[in-house]
Amino acid sequence: MESFDAVIVGAGAAGLMCAMTAGNRGRRVLLLEHSEQAGAKILISGGGRCNFTNLEIAPERFLSANPHFCKSALSRYTQHDFIALVERHGIRYHEKTLGQLFCDGSAREILAMLLAECAAARVDLRTGHSVTEITRADRFRIETNKGSFVAPALVLATGGLSIPKMGATGFAYETARRFDLAVIEPRPGLVPLKVTGETLELCKALAGVSVDAIASCGRDSFRENILFTHRGLSGPAILQISSYWRDGDMLLLNLAPSLDIENLLADRKRTRPKAELKTVLAEVIPTRLAHALAGTAVSNIPIANVPDRVLLQLANRLKRWQLKPSGSEGWPKAEVTVCGIDTAALSSKTMESRSVPGLFAIGEAVDVTGWLGGYNFQWAWSSGWCAGNAV
Repeated sequence: MESFDAVIVGAGAAGLMCAMTAGNRGRRVLLLEHSEQAGAKILISGGGRCNFTNLEIAPERFLSANPHFCKSALSRYTQHDFIALVERHGIRYHEKTLGQLFCDGSAREILAMLLAECAAARVDLRTGHSVTEITRADRFRIETNKGSFVAPALVLATGGLSIPKMGATGFAYETARRFDLAVIEPRPGLVPLKVTGETLELCKALAGVSVDAIASCGRDSFRENILFTHRGLSGPAILQISSYWRDGDMLLLNLAPSLDIENLLADRKRTRPKAELKTVLAEVIPTRLAHALAGTAVSNIPIANVPDRVLLQLANRLKRWQLKPSGSEGWPKAEVTVCGIDTAALSSKTMESRSVPGLFAIGEAVDVTGWLGGYNFQWAWSSGWCAGNAV
């Protein structure tokens, strides 16, 4: 049986950051990964270019039952700290939009950087090790399919339930419950939404069409593109709002956020009376969307002959389209997990359990979920750094 100062279970973004940070402090660290590849999710992120952080990180852009919990970690290890690490390794990057930073080349550069840092810190990384049992007396004892290990510190860094084809499991939640840590029921986040009935038929007809829009659910709103699909709605604005949406909630879509559509239609009725309604709409929204929303009854009619009440109804549909999704596309399509290990059980400074000394939880396993655009990677770096400085 081998002994270590800390055993970290899960060699994803948070686990790698925690391991290299602890190793750099002189700790003897074992990093276990059940698959044959460390950092598998890093490699597929950002379309293979890894949206590794965001310039506009702020606590209010994270969801949690305790919205204050993430403040300490995000302020102690910031996006600028991680950017400095990236620059030290000579990795070229660019801002794509809304503060999102991507590698110019490949996500493999970020993974290679983390692995190099772990190697320099003498982290013992072992892949293909599945944990079969964890017990605790004076120390934690971790049984795997390839041996047993003991350590006074155990870090849960196995992530959540999103993208099961990448090996996601409920391991962190099961282990947390075994040590009497509360878990807030996880649900899919940053995930496309499904619809039924007439709305589904419309979405199918518009599949592939993307439009700038505001998606709102209650008091929360996001403005980015939405994408019509054969199953419903996707695109950045929908993925963002999906993390706030619950079954039964209504969505409100504004498909023309930059336009005073009522005045535009009234103006065209006066200045271009012979123009067909679908043609007028196609000036300001994608043609297929214009034709679909105009409807077969009035689509080909000169706008001068379209009753004002019909134009008002159309304007309302564009600016205030209410719909009720039938569900999300679930874990296979979810980019993140919303909820997780209750932050009330953890120290916001160290990520250590308040009731089980030596037990830590970091990254996606914890009830902290960021917006789309590098926020969840930053939570992995920040929470991993905090735990790595405490084990």
